[in-house]
Amino acid sequence: MAEKTVNESKVPARTGEDKPASTREPMRYLTPAVDIYETEDGLTVVADMPGVKRDDLNVQVENNVLTIQGITSFPQRKNPRLEEYRLYNFFRQFELTDEVDHDRITAELKHGVLTLHLPKAEHAKPKRIDVKVS
Repeated sequence: MAEKTVNESKVPARTGEDKPASTREPMRYLTPAVDIYETEDGLTVVADMPGVKRDDLNVQVENNVLTIQGITSFPQRKNPRLEEYRLYNFFRQFELTDEVDHDRITAELKHGVLTLHLPKAEHAKPKRIDVKVS
């Protein structure tokens, strides 16, 4: 599994008043911290996504690319005098190999920690060959 980065070079930059405005969303995204473990059955991905609720989480696989996107929901006051911290949205992508069974991927979100279980496909699991003695 390799990290897949989003190509942002297609977004036009604003350099002058005669140029069109940028088409990028006004949201900022952070890359969530991720731990990846390999087990006998596959891979386990653990991502820290504080402030993300289940309804605001999007996990999908398309064209062998695993996308994790989380929108934080934090009530904002209208005119704060001081903001010491701010919650940002999360976005990260990984390129998967054919050894991952996409249909059996499971996800669990608990206390801001997303745990994904990526099981190995049957053809990728090691097979024991019985030896006959004659």
